[in-house]
Amino acid sequence: MYLTKEKKEEIFEKYGEGKTNTGSAEGQIALFTYRISHLSEHLKKNRKDYNTERSLVGLVGKRRRLLDYLMKKDIMRYRAIIKELGLRK
Repeated sequence: MYLTKEKKEEIFEKYGEGKTNTGSAEGQIALFTYRISHLSEHLKKNRKDYNTERSLVGLVGKRRRLLDYLMKKDIMRYRAIIKELGLRK
């Protein structure tokens, strides 16, 4: 299993307000980014895995919607998370 409970807590503690606050936009964006990078590596090895490709596209869309929400709500938090995660735009 690539995403254990400890790894999730570590991501939420680093990017969110705390390891129990799983609803923060920054924490969710960081978690989606971690999952997207894992699925991208999987797809490089397994090009014909279309189910994984479909779920990857869904995750990218979810992350984009959260980023758009954060940009409208608080532009400074948006810029900070983009810089910290190394995302484009």
